[in-house]
Amino acid sequence: MDSMPLRAVQVGFHLDPQGREPVQLLQDWPSLVHVADAAKQAGIDVSVVQACRRAQTLNHNGVRYHFFTDGAAAPALIRCLDPDVVHIHGLCFPREVLQLAAQLPGVPLLLQDHASRPPRLWQRALWRRAFAEATGVAFCAREQSAAFSRMALLRPATQVYELAESTSRFTPGGQAEARATTGLCGDPCLLWVGHLDANKDPLTVLEGVSRAARTLPELSLWCCFGRAPLGSAVARRITSDPLLRGRVHLLGRLPHGEIEMLMRAADVFVSGSHRESTGYALIEALACGLPPLVTNIPSFRALTGDGAVARLWCRGDARSLACQLLAISAERGAAQRASVRAHFERELSFAALGRRLAGTYRELVAGAASRRRIA
Repeated sequence: MDSMPLRAVQVGFHLDPQGREPVQLLQDWPSLVHVADAAKQAGIDVSVVQACRRAQTLNHNGVRYHFFTDGAAAPALIRCLDPDVVHIHGLCFPREVLQLAAQLPGVPLLLQDHASRPPRLWQRALWRRAFAEATGVAFCAREQSAAFSRMALLRPATQVYELAESTSRFTPGGQAEARATTGLCGDPCLLWVGHLDANKDPLTVLEGVSRAARTLPELSLWCCFGRAPLGSAVARRITSDPLLRGRVHLLGRLPHGEIEMLMRAADVFVSGSHRESTGYALIEALACGLPPLVTNIPSFRALTGDGAVARLWCRGDARSLACQLLAISAERGAAQRASVRAHFERELSFAALGRRLAGTYRELVAGAASRRRIA
């Protein structure tokens, strides 16, 4: 074991509802690639097994991706890869976990949360059996495990780890050049990247911006979004408020590649989320050195070092947002952006995520070996 790289298989049982081809998934699901790349860079011999509409095996960045269509055949495929540890993305696949445990006795299983809701009452017995087979469970923030512990889904012996769900290849860049390219302006210039839905809570953000605009007359907010169930309500709120009209710009859905330049151009990244398993847009903002103004929720605290490189506000509280917006506006500058990027490098970069993955895998494997010796 000491002379050979540790073999990890990362598994995704979630089936793409759009039915995209394997090559397209590698482009459209960056976290699928980023997590594997991070582990590989840390010296792990990593393979990926992913559900898909079409079976195919691909090599990408030195990692082998096995796309499968038959879920029943997946455990045998994973067993053939002879893993030392299996890393399963998502908590909501109890049947698949039980099948894997039966096929791979003694191999540690790590389950990672990806916005998994705790199961309904009638599902809990099955989930409890599956969680009993897991050696470790990972969340972005340890306190996110509390809901699962309260339902007695997690055994006391199950290790709980803190792991971000992904990282980012975004980098900082010249703000003046980015503003010339994107057309963003404002003093301060706020950037929103997220759906216009109840969880993201754009209406509270708009109310907070309206309050802050009384003190910051050059303030602007630029919004990139995909789904927009609250789109009509947002538009009405903007047009009905003279402090928002002409100040809030709804950009809609943009190619992912353009977000990096927008983040370089903006002064502040703003989010109103009530709940997030991690926060991909926040990770990208940190990668660009863009200071965050985000809600005080567990995952955002974990990603920002308990607010060390962010201003945290109380979700649903427009007054709290306005207060923190005034504070972060006064802190703007190159030193602040450099501090944000340095935090990303230490805690969330490919190297940082790779170290955490490798350390977690090795701890799980060592624990399994110790249990075998005792037995």
